[in-house]
Amino acid sequence: MEPQAVSETLHRLLRDTFGFSAFRGSQEAVIRHLLGGGHALVVMPTGQGKSLCYQLPALALEGLTVVISPLIALMKDQTDALRTKGVDAVTLNSSQSARERAARLEALRQGRHRLLFVSPERFRKEDFAATLAQRRISLLAVDEAHCISEWGHDFRPDYTRLAEFRRLLHHPPTVALTATATPEVQADIRTQLGLPEAEMPLFHDGVERPNLRLAVDPVHGADEKEGRLVELLGGARDSAIVYFALIRSLEEMSLRLERAGLPHLVYHGRLPREERRRVQEAFMADPRARVLATNAFGLGVDKAAIGLIAHAEVPGSLEAYAQEIGRAGRDGLPARCELLYDQQDLLIQMEFADWANPTPGYLERLLAVLREHPAQVKDGGLDWLRRELVYHGRFDFRLETALGLLERHGVVEGDVERGDLRVCAHHLPDILEDESAAQEKKRRDLGRLHDLVRYAATEECRHHFLHRHFGAQPGLPCGSCDVCVSA
Repeated sequence: MEPQAVSETLHRLLRDTFGFSAFRGSQEAVIRHLLGGGHALVVMPTGQGKSLCYQLPALALEGLTVVISPLIALMKDQTDALRTKGVDAVTLNSSQSARERAARLEALRQGRHRLLFVSPERFRKEDFAATLAQRRISLLAVDEAHCISEWGHDFRPDYTRLAEFRRLLHHPPTVALTATATPEVQADIRTQLGLPEAEMPLFHDGVERPNLRLAVDPVHGADEKEGRLVELLGGARDSAIVYFALIRSLEEMSLRLERAGLPHLVYHGRLPREERRRVQEAFMADPRARVLATNAFGLGVDKAAIGLIAHAEVPGSLEAYAQEIGRAGRDGLPARCELLYDQQDLLIQMEFADWANPTPGYLERLLAVLREHPAQVKDGGLDWLRRELVYHGRFDFRLETALGLLERHGVVEGDVERGDLRVCAHHLPDILEDESAAQEKKRRDLGRLHDLVRYAATEECRHHFLHRHFGAQPGLPCGSCDVCVSA
């Protein structure tokens, strides 16, 4: 196709299908590169249109575009949004019934659908892998590609198989997209995909969100946090999200804010699924909604007018912080991003690093309990296991992470809460017995926490600090963060 015809086609699809009059940032350059058969690594600020970089090419190319995505909720939100635009998109995931998955797989065999959203674990299914191997795959997209590095080696081992997936799909043009990739993570993404830098150029739009007013507010204790949150929520335009690390402290602050006369929603992972859905729908529908939430709330929440993101407790990394503040100000208007920095909260995140990195010894102990007490595990579920694994008089919060690791490495199958957990192996795989690898993972987690502490203490422009952390070139001082304003 002639260059002029390509340009006309792209702008027509942009206008008629997606409702935009012009491309933003490097979107058009990325799309043209992919249509020419190239690979691309895309770093683009949250809310600036990363998904368009694979959604539009999917309509311009013949064949199927496969999108690897980390969360079922995120896949569903994207699929639903595309279907409202008339795009033939579908997802295949474990939340669907066996009959529904079989019907969608048969449709794929028959050559239907333009866009398919799946998790990396779906490639374990032989019938799925065989079906895709017979399809013409025009593009492979890895969404939220920082997960390759942050989850790939341990928590989500299937992310380390991406190069294998590419071979299965006959080496299609591949795009990896993220808002939060440091230079180290960028290198790891290329390594896991088996694509050197010369073959996979970087399109980096930076992390520039000039309308975000970044501030760090030192506080001590719940009383000071309450006073600051009452002030922030009372003065916030539009909607607001307040993030917490612990459900317990979220619920305690919720009671405090209720007594202060501040209505709000509450969202965390222990709420029933229907209640979580109700809260999310209420937040999206109310232009002045306030929600107190853990990090379970956010992915897939694409609301333009969020005027405040506050962190009532310290997050675990700058990567998580950047993802969460990126949900503010997508309408382009000024939005406040306030980190309430209590040094005592660092202890929470240090414990999280312990819980997220179970040692080989702990995994062996858990496997032995699962193997030797199947009846008690079936009848008692997670509560029984927590009591059995209690240590130093405290419940062991490593349990969920450890069960996830065993499942993802094929040591167990099924679900404890459903009562159908089955032990498939009597020994841990070598990677889970590697003490040095476990310690290295924990060291990296604590290193990311240290980067966030440095951000809180910095005396340079906060936007500059974020630019440098994510490998972007800082421009002029922003003139609007708390450091610049007080200088």
